[in-house]
Amino acid sequence: MKRIWAPWRMEYIEDSESKECIFCEKPEMRDNRKSYILYKGELSFVILNIFPYAYSHIMIAPYRHVSSFSKLKKDELLELVLIVQKSIEMMKKSLNPEGFNIGINEGKIAGAGIDEHMHVHIVPRWAGDTNFMPMLGEIKVFPEHLNTTYKKLLPFFQKIKL
Repeated sequence: MKRIWAPWRMEYIEDSESKECIFCEKPEMRDNRKSYILYKGELSFVILNIFPYAYSHIMIAPYRHVSSFSKLKKDELLELVLIVQKSIEMMKKSLNPEGFNIGINEGKIAGAGIDEHMHVHIVPRWAGDTNFMPMLGEIKVFPEHLNTTYKKLLPFFQKIKL
């Protein structure tokens, strides 16, 4: 039997035992690098997904704990959408993807892993970025460590001006 080691996952496993909302908890941390926060706006922030669907998967969330896109106030909605737009621009510059998946999973039945705090997913995509591993081995293979991805994206996200 072959083994694939992913020691960075232990931090996620230990964090997942917390009953706190990551979208409320992480922005309160002083160390943005440790919490993988790439950008903090006035009403919303950008965080690298530590349990990604694919490489460089980010999420944008309002600071306010709100469960539904329809419950966002007008100023929250505007900033959130502007940050989504700027995040796409920064990811194009830093990663050169060929496309994006952008979405909101509202409710558990729709696939939301955290359904009590709404957030937007942005997943950059490249031709050939999926492989047979998830289907055959129920394993996802990522081309670089989260810390490396964070360091690569951060200088670009620091340039965001709304």
